[in-house]
Amino acid sequence: MTDADRTENQDGKAHGHGDSREAVRRTLGVPDLSLVVLIGATGSGKSTFAARHFKPTEVISSDFCRGLVSDDENDQSASGDAFDVLHFVAGKRLAAGRLTVVDATNVQSEARAQLVRLAREHDVLPVAIVLDVPEQVCAERNAARADRAGLPRRVIQRHQRELRRSLRHLEREGFRKVHVLRGQAEVESAEVVLERRFNDLRHLTGPFDIVGDIHGCRFELETLLGRLGYALVRDELGRAVDAAHPQGRTAVFVGDLVDRGPDSPGVLRLVMGMVGAGHALCVSGNHENKLGRYLKGRKVQHTHGLAETVAQLGEEDDAFRAEAGAFVHGLVSHYVLDGGGLVVCHAGLPEKYHGRTSGRVRSFAMYGDTTGETDEFGLPVRYPWAEDYRGRAAVVYGHTPTPRATWLNNTICLDTGCVFGGAMTALRWPERELVDVPAERVWYEPAKPLATEAPGGADGRPLDLEDVAGRRIVETRHMGRLAVREENAAAALEVMSRFAVDPRLLPYLPPTMAPCATSTGQTREGAGDEGFLEHPVEAFAGYRADGVREVVCEEKHMGSRAVVLVCRDESVAGELPHSPKGMGGTPIGVPKGVSGALYTRTGRPFFDDPETTERILRRIGACVEEAGLWAELETDWLLLDAELMPWSLKATGLLRKQYAAVGAASGAAFPSVLGALEAAAARGVEVGPLLDRQRDRAADAAAFTEAYRRYCWRVGAVEGTAEGTAQGAAEGAAAGADAAGGGTEAAAADPSGGLGDLEGVRLAPFQILAVRGRSLAGLAHTEQLALIDRIVAAEDAVASRGGAAPRDGAGGRPGLLATTRRILVDTEDEASIAAGVRWWLDLTADGGEGMVVKPVQALVRTADGRLVQPGVKCRGREYLRIIYGPEYTRPENLRRLRVRHLGHKRSLALREYALGLEALDRLAEGEPLWRVHEAVFAVLALESEPVDPRL
Repeated sequence: MTDADRTENQDGKAHGHGDSREAVRRTLGVPDLSLVVLIGATGSGKSTFAARHFKPTEVISSDFCRGLVSDDENDQSASGDAFDVLHFVAGKRLAAGRLTVVDATNVQSEARAQLVRLAREHDVLPVAIVLDVPEQVCAERNAARADRAGLPRRVIQRHQRELRRSLRHLEREGFRKVHVLRGQAEVESAEVVLERRFNDLRHLTGPFDIVGDIHGCRFELETLLGRLGYALVRDELGRAVDAAHPQGRTAVFVGDLVDRGPDSPGVLRLVMGMVGAGHALCVSGNHENKLGRYLKGRKVQHTHGLAETVAQLGEEDDAFRAEAGAFVHGLVSHYVLDGGGLVVCHAGLPEKYHGRTSGRVRSFAMYGDTTGETDEFGLPVRYPWAEDYRGRAAVVYGHTPTPRATWLNNTICLDTGCVFGGAMTALRWPERELVDVPAERVWYEPAKPLATEAPGGADGRPLDLEDVAGRRIVETRHMGRLAVREENAAAALEVMSRFAVDPRLLPYLPPTMAPCATSTGQTREGAGDEGFLEHPVEAFAGYRADGVREVVCEEKHMGSRAVVLVCRDESVAGELPHSPKGMGGTPIGVPKGVSGALYTRTGRPFFDDPETTERILRRIGACVEEAGLWAELETDWLLLDAELMPWSLKATGLLRKQYAAVGAASGAAFPSVLGALEAAAARGVEVGPLLDRQRDRAADAAAFTEAYRRYCWRVGAVEGTAEGTAQGAAEGAAAGADAAGGGTEAAAADPSGGLGDLEGVRLAPFQILAVRGRSLAGLAHTEQLALIDRIVAAEDAVASRGGAAPRDGAGGRPGLLATTRRILVDTEDEASIAAGVRWWLDLTADGGEGMVVKPVQALVRTADGRLVQPGVKCRGREYLRIIYGPEYTRPENLRRLRVRHLGHKRSLALREYALGLEALDRLAEGEPLWRVHEAVFAVLALESEPVDPRL
């Protein structure tokens, strides 16, 4: 009970039970999040008091609950069930952070004990308001109520006796505030005032500068405040006693101001001055808690740096020590700031504790939680609460030293071990920028090497099977919670564990892509879409319906989707910090001798020969250097989305077993069939319709063979000449014919044995996904392609320095990098749409696969907030022959194929897209590899969902 509460109760006692003199107006302070328990005999006016001072939704009446379960509010036999309902509803309200008032007699200690336990379970303060009204008043009120007119007087008398026995023990029972109102006049004159909790500073919106653990390092603190822009104020002895920011920013200290370092009194003097002047806030750390107990004369062990602080305080006067003791004693466990979007504490805090007040909350905020185990250094193993955190508020804390401050699940640990020789770190909020200063020296030898323990630290924790096994729910920023089925996770685990590249080189997997809506086949003026299964007008109409006016149509290269992680050099790959500028990151730990990765959309390496991969990565890196993008993008690594050609590089088995088999069968069957029918026709046999049908089928089969042969060519030059390249391409086409005739040569060299040369290999990058500390997935596609064009254009200069002939010149050899052609289309302009259709028709007529249509702006949403498809593919008429079979263009087949269901494919594409974005965001924010892989693995898992593979 506070001093104010005691005064109120004493004043109440002075009035006695009667109303002989006018009652002094009473103000009852009630925390705005608490469990208020009304206590009084039946008829004392509790329901009237509750209705006068609280919202109807805040009050839970035992009578009302009794009526809910029995249809009779006075049926005492239903009281057990009624109180079960009351406690359940009260618990739900408290869990939701809502003030709750219990309107029941509550005169028995057993009934109150259940409510006190309920308040403690939800970490709120229990408050008792006692209505001590004379027995006669209670009797008269009950007699005036028809449903209680027959209530025996002895019931009121029993309530009064139980109330008398309870009054002196309410605080001991656990009530943090007790307000006793004596007499009818005092009850009627009382006023309830909701009080803001000490930790509730949501009205303060900053901007803030949140400073990590200081541990007596005064000089580094002064330097850090200077870098943050604060002007120090010194006293006549030259000691820093305040610091103010010219732009009105507020410093927030996460605790552990003292112990271990060289000048804990100096740190206290500065921080106390800033807090006193309104320039700073400070929460309690475990070291302040221990120091406070020492200054109160309690017996504490002088360990973990307290001995140094005690010795330093011994040189200060009594007034300073008293001031310091009062300061640390008054520190709260945590603050909720900026409209509830920011929580600052010392050791971290799960969402269920934000804004709560209890010993459990205070203990967690100052000490964190442990698993009960100890490590090899004899220190407690801390429970990784931040790994499970999913709250909206950012939690900024310290306590556990880590080499780098990194974000994890919207939490960040700022203790970067200054006193141990690390650095002192501050976070600018809301900018989310980190500022740090190095320690002058190692002031205190740590019990173990400074390495990560805090979740999200430099190395994070190792990848673990539990991160991906079983049914999973992955939180994404763009589509909320996405589920991964257990059976899909098992399928993904098979691929990831047996075939994928080193998981440390796998920070992203691209999503599948949905096709445009199926063409109706009805001729529309200017559309020319008759006889087509997919047509651009459907893609343009779909985006127009989603509110997207400007789209970009990109050439769809007939290759295999490739993700390219390219580093400036091998040393960069060895560290590869995925972190925002000014922030340490999570090293992937790339194996020595590797400067990146080149892998398929399922995470498999394109080439078993590492040297081939390295040659491609070195060429791309050199082109990025020549284009000046390393410096312009302020990065030393890039993550690219691309197509690697030819398709036959990874489709040799498919060509042999599926496509070549069809070509071989048609090549063997149709010549003899047509010969026989033509001979019969020459003899005058009526076989005209049958002959025409078989000729059409033979033409379809030939078109099928021609369609897939366009995307297959040999790689590796013959004698290293340009003519050799042409010869290799010609041989690749011939290989298709050989396969059709049952030959043994595939349409492309098998890459498993390693490519002798890169001739014929083409890479068409079309998006820069991420760079150091930034996801570029939100960059407009026109800007993306402009950057890619610069990389491709730089290859001429890179090749010429190596002595190669110019790319694509007369007699010159083609380069490794290919340009992605494109055209912009206005979906609300018919002329623009017609131009887009013509461009697509010309592209596919020349053998192109088709195009991908994307909104120019990335991350587009509809008017109702739905995420728009990031791209839809519109494939050419002849290319679709490979997918749907040689005779798919027959009218009867088209009618059947037009009944295709795209809903699941579209849903899958959007979910995988959101997971890919989440992986890139986590990568950019420096989260540990296991967190990045949670989203990456989910993409691969979704790929095993059953869906029509032709879509």
